[in-house]
Amino acid sequence: MTYIDCFLAPIPRENRAAYEELAEISAQVVKEYGALRVVECWLDESGPDASSYHGKVARLESEEYGSFVKAAGAGEGETVVLSFIEWPDKAARDAGMARLTSDPCIQFLDRPPVFDGKRLLAAERPAALLAPQEGRKHSVVMIRNGWETCSTGGRQAGKSQMDSGQV
Repeated sequence: MTYIDCFLAPIPRENRAAYEELAEISAQVVKEYGALRVVECWLDESGPDASSYHGKVARLESEEYGSFVKAAGAGEGETVVLSFIEWPDKAARDAGMARLTSDPCIQFLDRPPVFDGKRLLAAERPAALLAPQEGRKHSVVMIRNGWETCSTGGRQAGKSQMDSGQV
């Protein structure tokens, strides 16, 4: 089963280029150690707020929702990066991360830190939902909240908890 490492970190805006350089190097090494994919996402500070992700019936005022900025503890002059690494399975993840964390070349001790590593939030989880990849007709979907299947042609099943605000 596909396994995912997730990371959320506050990054000083002035360090964005330095972060991206280290992230690119890290992604190449992580893939050498067995990762399938690495994704780095910068917060779109002009993007929609959390209320836009809820149906009209369940929508609250935007101030009533949490945010990635709050979760990451980003302060003045900081933005947020959400990253994930996709592994084929937990065994590949554990072996790859063991190699990564013991590789002195990827510790970047010869460079100034680009963010405070103590503030990095990290978790690992088995994937619950994967969208279809090119050439596949159906998604792999966790059966929950009333939805049984999703395909590129539309969705099937009953009312979801998303529609009723129970997410």
